[in-house]
Amino acid sequence: MKRSLYSIFILYACVAIPGNAQKIMTLDECREMALENNKQIAISAQTTEKASTNMKAYRANFFPKFSLSGNYLLSNASSSLTIPGGYLPTYVPGTDGTLVPNLLTTSGDKPVFKSYAYMPDTEFRIKLSNSYTASLIAEQPLYMGGKITSAYRIARIGQDIAKLNSRLTRSEVLLLTDEAYWNYVKAFELHKVAEKYKATVNELLRNVQAGEEVGMTRRNSVLKVQVKLNEAELQLRKAENAIRLTRMNLCHVIGLPLNTEVSLPDSFEHVEEPIAYESTITQRPEYEMLAKEVEFKHQQMKLTRSEFLPNIGVAAIYNYTYGIKINDQPIFDNTSFAAVLSVKIPLFQWGEGRNKIRSARTEQKISELKQVDANEKMELELMKAINEVDEATLETNLTRQALAEAEENLKTHKDMYETGMATLADYLEAQTSWQRAGADEVNAKAALRLSLTRYKKAAGKL
Repeated sequence: MKRSLYSIFILYACVAIPGNAQKIMTLDECREMALENNKQIAISAQTTEKASTNMKAYRANFFPKFSLSGNYLLSNASSSLTIPGGYLPTYVPGTDGTLVPNLLTTSGDKPVFKSYAYMPDTEFRIKLSNSYTASLIAEQPLYMGGKITSAYRIARIGQDIAKLNSRLTRSEVLLLTDEAYWNYVKAFELHKVAEKYKATVNELLRNVQAGEEVGMTRRNSVLKVQVKLNEAELQLRKAENAIRLTRMNLCHVIGLPLNTEVSLPDSFEHVEEPIAYESTITQRPEYEMLAKEVEFKHQQMKLTRSEFLPNIGVAAIYNYTYGIKINDQPIFDNTSFAAVLSVKIPLFQWGEGRNKIRSARTEQKISELKQVDANEKMELELMKAINEVDEATLETNLTRQALAEAEENLKTHKDMYETGMATLADYLEAQTSWQRAGADEVNAKAALRLSLTRYKKAAGKL
């Protein structure tokens, strides 16, 4: 909320404060606004949140799962069964206490009893209507071949990669912001150089025109200076267009409307930022992401192997059953408890498991080779960034000296031209050299600033 209010305040300040009264935005302010408004940063945050929730979901597989289950049957299906009655033989106690047939006589193979009991026909009417069951089930896996552990570790690695990717996105946004910022400053500095050059040529043109009026200078000299003035005006126009374009680009990067007026510091701040030549790539998010990728493939191989290992689990079921009526009396109207032990052992899949595991192990080796290759490229990138900083530092010092020499040379040629000891061509050449030296110094300072930012990104310090 504070960042949003801060962004609104900056936007209002840039639009509402006119001319020179505008708020000067520093590099840190531009960086903060870029991080606040960049869409890729927002996407990375959502991706990290998604990975975190996935990890929590997989962690739940370590604990028992409870569920309620119910079934209700509404059916008009019914059936009936009649057990025929008849006369049944009787038995009496024997001398040893056991029951013996109450025989009267035996007629051939058919016994004749002294008495018989009569049982009438019995009818059973069976109905399924209004039968239901309700169950409370608890399930707990005991051994799944490492499937649950591997899946959880994969989800946790995914969360780590998402966080590292957020760091990488942040560094890329900061690099993009620094490039836009320092290019805008460079455009202003080049505009100053172009203005000074035009002012110098204008002064010379006035002097030459004055000399032409009194007959001390030829028309050819006036034309030569006029050509240089035209070149100076073209350079000034290019500088103005560069300011407009770089300002729009900076507004785009930090999330402001493209037509917003943004003011920056007038010049490059001279800040010594020593670099560590013994820097390594181990702090870069890409380096850690590659290591996580190898670990990810290793866990995927374990997950594949778990599909072909024994699975053991237990379940406890407590249920209540009501229904199946016979002669309108329910057979079931009680609770019960059951425990289940489940064991599944894969025996033979025609080599499917072995080949899938080999394929997963091969993917792991491929990721390891990619890691080595990418690490070497990052080492080269870091060394290149260090060299660029070293070269840009030297170039900045040299261009500063060259500018001082060009200024001294311009002053000397001006004095010599005014005293007639130097030609107009020499004086114009000195002006051109001075203008070129000023532009070279501005470009060198901008290159130094950008090389420092690229070095920080290559060393994982951005």
